[in-house]
Amino acid sequence: MLGILDRYILREVTKVFLAIILVLVLIVASLMFLRTLEEVNVGGLGVDVVFLYLRLQLLRDASSLLPPAFFLALLVTLSRLSRDSELIAMNACGVGPPRLYLIFLLLAIPVALITGWFALDLKPRAAAGIQEIRLQQQGQAAQIAGLQPGRFYVEEQGEVVVYIGEIDRRKSLEKVFILDRRGGTTRLVVSDRGAHRIEEVTGDHLVALNRGHRFDGQPGSGAYLVGDFEEYLIRIPGAGPAKRASTKRATTPTADLLRSPELGDRVELEHRIAAPLAIFTLVLLAIPLVDPSPRQRASGRLLLAFLAYFSFFNLQRLAESWLETGVTPSWLTSFWYQFAILAFVQLVLLPENAWIKRLRDWRPGSRVARAEGA
Repeated sequence: MLGILDRYILREVTKVFLAIILVLVLIVASLMFLRTLEEVNVGGLGVDVVFLYLRLQLLRDASSLLPPAFFLALLVTLSRLSRDSELIAMNACGVGPPRLYLIFLLLAIPVALITGWFALDLKPRAAAGIQEIRLQQQGQAAQIAGLQPGRFYVEEQGEVVVYIGEIDRRKSLEKVFILDRRGGTTRLVVSDRGAHRIEEVTGDHLVALNRGHRFDGQPGSGAYLVGDFEEYLIRIPGAGPAKRASTKRATTPTADLLRSPELGDRVELEHRIAAPLAIFTLVLLAIPLVDPSPRQRASGRLLLAFLAYFSFFNLQRLAESWLETGVTPSWLTSFWYQFAILAFVQLVLLPENAWIKRLRDWRPGSRVARAEGA
């Protein structure tokens, strides 16, 4: 049964955690809303799906927000308790690191369960919803890769240049100019009208022009082939197979990933599991990063906490990339970075960590152990 001190610490951490989550959600939602409005402005997204698209994005990214928010909540709460000398008082009463670990792990369990629900269930469903909206909007798109009327679109390292003068209300292209240098021959194509669509299988952009003129030849020579056409189709490469495979894995249900023998699916599964697992790892990481004594200078530990925070989440991408490309063996999994960060922080703080000294003094049958058990 939880005592008064346990409930007090849990209440303090919970309040800070909820406040940080609220601030992070507001910041992330604002940034997403601005990016969504930009897509609406260039015609890549319909006005009628803006709020649905925004909600799906928040659900998709929620599992990525909870671990850092929980870590910051622990650091803020422990720092406040240290500043007010409450951690020193707890030590004097026999409440040391083992008790704090137990309290924080009790809070970490429901947070990890919620994070796991977001990561394993809601995230792939939200990603599938976003992909469905994208496919629907691509069918209605009147521009190529975000091209606005009156601007040039350059692809294939300058080999293909497309210019669209106007886009009417029916999403048709007008006053189209295409310069295609691929294949050793320069082709200049102009047309008053055209249409654009994206091929679902390959993701390539297809521009179909109607009743225009084509000029084939080499600049500087007089040998040009001039002709008229009723319909002209040009293909511009879009999303490659790797990108489409990554998108497909993000929308794959977790149950299907569990049954899949492919290494890429395993990496995606471990990526989802890493979020709830990080909750427990960050609990073990946060307590040593705060010195219980308010007289100690905290700048070094704050710098180490900042370094550990960014290294933790950046190394996750590196570990997953190494596993997928075969740099690390499959038995190592992609979770090794969590244990590496824990070991690094403990080694750095080992000579001066008061919590670790307290752990050395905590032995079964000792005065400290008897006081904590009381």
